[in-house]
Amino acid sequence: MTTTRSHTPLRHLGPNWYATVMGTAIVASAGAALPVGTGGLRGAFEAVWAVAALALLVLLAARAVHWARHPDQARRHLADPAVAPFYGCPAMALLAVGGATLSVGSGVIGADAAVRADAVLWVTGTVVGLGAACAVPYLMVTRHRVAPGDASPVWLLPVVAPMVSAALGPALVPHLPAGQWREAMLLGCYALFGASLLATLVILPVVFSRLVHHGPLPLALTPTLFLVLGPLGQSTTAVGNLADVAPGAVGQPYARAMAGFAVLYGAPVIGFALLWLALATALVVRAFRGGMGFAMTWWAFTFPLGTCVTGAAGLARHTGLDAFTWLAVGLYAVLVAAWAVAGARTLAGLLSGGLLAAPRPAPVALGSTTVRTT
Repeated sequence: MTTTRSHTPLRHLGPNWYATVMGTAIVASAGAALPVGTGGLRGAFEAVWAVAALALLVLLAARAVHWARHPDQARRHLADPAVAPFYGCPAMALLAVGGATLSVGSGVIGADAAVRADAVLWVTGTVVGLGAACAVPYLMVTRHRVAPGDASPVWLLPVVAPMVSAALGPALVPHLPAGQWREAMLLGCYALFGASLLATLVILPVVFSRLVHHGPLPLALTPTLFLVLGPLGQSTTAVGNLADVAPGAVGQPYARAMAGFAVLYGAPVIGFALLWLALATALVVRAFRGGMGFAMTWWAFTFPLGTCVTGAAGLARHTGLDAFTWLAVGLYAVLVAAWAVAGARTLAGLLSGGLLAAPRPAPVALGSTTVRTT
């Protein structure tokens, strides 16, 4: 019986699979956020949102079965320093689908149902995300054994989840009672923004130090360099969205200051995001030339890039500059291409069974079930 259970398809289904939901949902919500006329694409955005919502439901059920039938493997994931950070992904998947439900899915299920669904998913995702942001670093300090060369951009995943809450929470502010409720929600999102931003500023130097002192990441992990774009684009999105709803939640001069902060913070951070995008792209090209094959890490090309689309769209909205508009459109085109490739390769891997097979032994400490090639 033990042998049979160990070979069930869901045994090796890790938390990294939630990245497929995140990457799909952001295609819908980022498309709806573009500062250009996209009315003719509304149906396409709704179809992608429906796929993301369905994928979330299927994955939640599959992961529940995984925990029920393979608790030993689930505990092993938590004990693995290369896998544990991916426990930030479930929260972001819940939040991403919730945000897309309100911005895109409302045309399908109705505005009231979309608000209720987003509220439930936002609260659940925020609680789960805060839990991961605390629990994973705790495990890294007390249980995991990592060497300086093991630092990876995946370490950002748990601490980015609160930033996603900060970026998507403002959409719920107008639906709350005026006064204390709206102001508490607004400032609570700023607190989530600060928690995630400062944690990112602690981790990012460690990641860059690892690259400088130990060289490029292993081939299959190279796409995770795009994860650095996540807190950059998402924080820019957050300050822009918060500034949009500030006039209805707080008085002057705070609302005006928040609008100014959205530009004064967002423009420099998007500049750094473009700099990192150039570096990450160069290293990915190098990895392709070195023989990098498909791995689930390719989903790192989607959600982080999508946050840069929404961040640039927010800057276009607040400044009126065409440069930010076309930046958002250009990045969105790249996002759609990356999502199509990652999605097609993932479906092919599922049909062949390769992506759910037992992982092959890896020669480096960072190799794990999260790095699976086909």
